[in-house]
Amino acid sequence: MPKQSHYTPTYRRLTAAFLRRAAFAALTAASLILPPVSGNAASRIKDIVSIEGVRDNVLVGYGLVVGLDGTGDKIRNSPFTKQSLESMLERLGINTRGSDMKTENVAAVMVTANLGSFTRNGSRIDVTVSSMGDAKNLKGGTLLATPLMGADGEVYAVAQGPVQIAGFAARGEAAQITQGVPTSGRIPNGGIIEREINFAMNGISTVNLQLKSPDFTTASRIATVINRHLGSDSAQALDPATVQLRRPEGYRYDTVSLITSIEQLTVQPDQPARIVIDDRAGVIVMGADVRISEVAISQGNLTISVTETPQVSQPNAFSEGGQTKVVPRTSIQVDDGSGKKFAILKPGVSLQQLVDGLNSLGVGPRDMISILQTIKAAGALQADIEVM
Repeated sequence: MPKQSHYTPTYRRLTAAFLRRAAFAALTAASLILPPVSGNAASRIKDIVSIEGVRDNVLVGYGLVVGLDGTGDKIRNSPFTKQSLESMLERLGINTRGSDMKTENVAAVMVTANLGSFTRNGSRIDVTVSSMGDAKNLKGGTLLATPLMGADGEVYAVAQGPVQIAGFAARGEAAQITQGVPTSGRIPNGGIIEREINFAMNGISTVNLQLKSPDFTTASRIATVINRHLGSDSAQALDPATVQLRRPEGYRYDTVSLITSIEQLTVQPDQPARIVIDDRAGVIVMGADVRISEVAISQGNLTISVTETPQVSQPNAFSEGGQTKVVPRTSIQVDDGSGKKFAILKPGVSLQQLVDGLNSLGVGPRDMISILQTIKAAGALQADIEVM
């Protein structure tokens, strides 16, 4: 006989209850041990500043994409495509001058890429390919070797490879469907670096930290934190966007170690009260420090709704001289917003209270944009409004 289990249903229920209580106790203990996350959490210095001189450099080039399935440039509409194709074939020993080319499998494109300060020879970078002529789709195309030049006219990279696009286009005699942008694509790792940018980090005696969001208070806090960490007055806030860092004695020949030691330091960033409005999309973004003075708000719109519901009047069967007629029925409703009330916002109202007060009036995002601009015009809004 099989051996009977000693785990009865009651025992199983007790075990499950015990496990649930143990899990709850563990979560409670974890919540007591872990510090609460502040709404204004500190940020690492590396996340809020950049090193002056350490930046990307733009590269640009002109090339040809071949292998398209009849979706390339029309030669008669894009003379630059024909000239480029003839020049390329001549370099390969093929003379096509004066011939009537009608191919639609080639497209002239602009190729762009970003070259980092520390990208070395032989490294690969992503490139972006964009059509110049009347090509309809770059799907299935291959970019031929294209030199990429910097602002100084020197060639820093060469790009080549199959083009990958995210959109598509399909067309027929009477209709077409296009999703995304099929005339622009990317070539992952399609560029090979042929020339480096000379940048010696250890040769710099003074490092300038550039704040991504300039602010006097944040710059001063960064300098204070760095000086406390290094035990010297090596850092100084020059302006709201720049903190100058001089190499102390212990890092005389090692700027990289100096930057590494300060990158992980945390600072509480400060920012001015600002409201950003995207009027086209109806999006409002408000900072946590937005405050308003005491103000009374009332919002009401005149809305007129006209509804047409025509009815058909048909005569009885076998009636003489009867005609079927359409009888108009019009319904007009007017809402003058008379039910709206004033909302009084007390001085020093916070962001949450401001939103709750406006929502109590039943306003939507677009009406809220007008209200915020009106409050600002009345001088009761202590924040900058930036309209995108």
